[in-house]
Amino acid sequence: MKHEELPDDHSDQLLKVLHRAIRFAIRILAVLMVVVIFWSVADVVYVIYSKVIIPPYFLLDAEDILETFGAFMLVLIAVEIFINIRLYLGSNVIPVELVIATALMAVARKIIVLDLKIVSAEQIIGLALVTLALGISYWLVKQRHLSKN
Repeated sequence: MKHEELPDDHSDQLLKVLHRAIRFAIRILAVLMVVVIFWSVADVVYVIYSKVIIPPYFLLDAEDILETFGAFMLVLIAVEIFINIRLYLGSNVIPVELVIATALMAVARKIIVLDLKIVSAEQIIGLALVTLALGISYWLVKQRHLSKN
């Protein structure tokens, strides 16, 4: 999906200033997202380290592995968000397919780390419906993209 950039010769000076301010804010978001990515990687290292130094050493149970997977998925989601920001800054295309894929990854992470002891049936149904809606949306966007090429 394309969006129109404000032309440099636009007559409204206020809109030009506001547009530049928003672009600057998005650049700040990109820098902050890189900081969050490195912070998240450090968290993954910490999670793994804290699990393997507890006796029995170098053994992880299923809960530990799920916690580690969740930490990994958070880093991957942060990377996807950074890519969304970069694509937004670098082109006049809104990466709808990537946004939907990022949302799917976030839902997948939620499902992977879900503690079935504390969630209700309604929450599981809600996650299923969100997953189905995102999957269908992704498929439709992908089909539209393939039919254009």
